[in-house]
Amino acid sequence: MTAERPEAPDISPVPPETKDWTVVIDQGCGECGFDPHLDVSATGELVRDTVERWVAVLERPRITERPRPGTWSPLEYACHVRDLCRVFRERLRLMLDEEHPVFPDWDQDAVAVQERYNEQDPYEASGEIAQELRATADAFDAVAGEQWARTGRRGDGTEFTVARLAVYFRHDVEHHLRADVRG
Repeated sequence: MTAERPEAPDISPVPPETKDWTVVIDQGCGECGFDPHLDVSATGELVRDTVERWVAVLERPRITERPRPGTWSPLEYACHVRDLCRVFRERLRLMLDEEHPVFPDWDQDAVAVQERYNEQDPYEASGEIAQELRATADAFDAVAGEQWARTGRRGDGTEFTVARLAVYFRHDVEHHLRADVRG
């Protein structure tokens, strides 16, 4: 009798996201129940509250299995959120240090393929996502007063204040946890 070898994780690209998710900043999200009207000064605390839930997601069995074709696995979503923290922390830094900066583009789908998210070590990813979520929470904790009104924009022209960036970031972290991996 020979042991069955598990199938290699699917690392094929998923269809790119085409929805304009910036609507959640004002309208919230019916898919995950996100409420955008919470005090933005609580962003750090709210993001920090997701750490243990993300770590628990990465302790599950079969985290490289995609729930359906064209949808990332829980491991891929966790790696995406880890990298999202780095991107948003840099965007926040730019907004605080520069006058109305244009953010460098970030192609999340290309990064997922390039970094082979679904082949990453879940244990390492767990430590990294916890560290990145906490560091990003700390960065938002440091924002005060008029800094919330500072501005920046994406390459596509979408404008943000620091407050709107915080809401947008918080939704991304919570949406993937609630709606995508059910954490």
